[in-house]
Amino acid sequence: MNTPVTEPVPVRIDFVSDVVCPWCVIGLKSLEQALARLDGKIAADVHFQPFELNPQMAPEGEDIVEHLRRKYGSSEAQLAASRENIRARGAALGFEFRMDKRDRTYNTFDAHRLLHWAEGEGHQQALKHALFDAYFTRGENISARDVLLRCVQQAGLPEARAAQVLDSDAYAAEVRAQERFYVDNGIQGVPAVIVNERHLISGGQPPEVFEQALRQIVGLA
Repeated sequence: MNTPVTEPVPVRIDFVSDVVCPWCVIGLKSLEQALARLDGKIAADVHFQPFELNPQMAPEGEDIVEHLRRKYGSSEAQLAASRENIRARGAALGFEFRMDKRDRTYNTFDAHRLLHWAEGEGHQQALKHALFDAYFTRGENISARDVLLRCVQQAGLPEARAAQVLDSDAYAAEVRAQERFYVDNGIQGVPAVIVNERHLISGGQPPEVFEQALRQIVGLA
């Protein structure tokens, strides 16, 4: 008697995040590891949705320590403990956070416009990783045109077309509309991982939490 072949369950995942959010890196790496564990059982269709932690941030950015102190009232000891926690969580997931290189935070609107464009090109996830690497590992200014174009190239996207996007207001309205949609629907912090447009998994959870949640949502034993 032949065992019936079970097709992978299709799952839509909207990953709402910002590219200057360290917990979004941890969340994405954890989600990817969970999906790897579920390979053959789940066919994930991942879409990266925009969320700006600091939409009013000037292009030249702001000192990261001053910014966090003002925004959250964190002490130096609290900031140091948070940095070490993030570094350790990233290392466990295979991502290098270079805290010594990341001394500023930047405006991310142009990065989100490029990510919106990259979705249609089939390279959105690759660009997301390139942006994370540029900012968190190399400490680069991801509002700078040359840095963005280098990330585009690393992601396998046409640099000339990306330059046209950056030199225009292409996808600006679409990005703002998506940002409003998620804020209007209750998303106040990121990462926010929305499965099948119904189920929310909040924060930079460990891989096993994502795996368990996905199993429950799709009805896997």
